[in-house]
Amino acid sequence: MKAVGVILAGGLSRRMGGGDKALQLVGGRTLLDRVIERLKPQVETLLLNANGDAARFAPFGLPIVADSVAGYAGPLAGVLAGLDWTADHRPDCAHVVSVASDAPFLPKDLVARLEAGLAGSPGAVACAASGGRAHPVFALWPVALRADLRQAIAREGVRKVDLFTARHELRLVPFATAPLDPFFNANEPQDLLAAEKLLALFPS
Repeated sequence: MKAVGVILAGGLSRRMGGGDKALQLVGGRTLLDRVIERLKPQVETLLLNANGDAARFAPFGLPIVADSVAGYAGPLAGVLAGLDWTADHRPDCAHVVSVASDAPFLPKDLVARLEAGLAGSPGAVACAASGGRAHPVFALWPVALRADLRQAIAREGVRKVDLFTARHELRLVPFATAPLDPFFNANEPQDLLAAEKLLALFPS
C-alpha cells in the first residue's frame, strides 16, 4: 500500500501555553524533528499540516498544507487537508496516515501495522490503540473519504475525530505499552520533562 503521511501541527497548543508545540525541544531536538525521523521512512511523501506563516517550518523541508476549513477546526481539518493534497498531487496513493506532531516515540512500524489492520477492507479507517484506549489522530485514512469528511466538518460542524470515524468501519490496531507507550504525547510543559526522562531511559 502506498500512503502519504501528514503530521498534524495546525492547532493552537493552548495547554502548552500557545505557540508551536511541535518546535519544543526534547533531548536537544524539536518534537517535529523526532516525528519526521520516525515517520518519513514509512511513507511515500510526508506533509506538515500547519496554519499561519509557513516560513517558520521551512527548515524542515516538507510541503506545508494549511486547513481548508477556517477557524482552527481541529485535527479532522488537518486530515482533510492531507487527503485533498494527496488527491491532487499523489493520485497513486489511496491512503493517508495521520500522526500528532508531539509524539516523539511513535512506532517505526506504524504504517505497516495499520495497513495489516485493514485486513482486506481498504475502505475502512485503521486507528492505533494502546493501554486500552484508541488514539484516533494516529490513523490510516482512505482518500475516498474526503468528500464525506468535508461535509462533516464544514456543513455539520463535526470536530471530534471519533464522531466522524463512528460513521465508518473502524479497525483498532493494538500496540504494546512496554517498555513505553509509543503514543506518549507532550500536551503540557511537564510532559516535555517526562519525555526527557523517557528518552534518557530508552534512547533508541
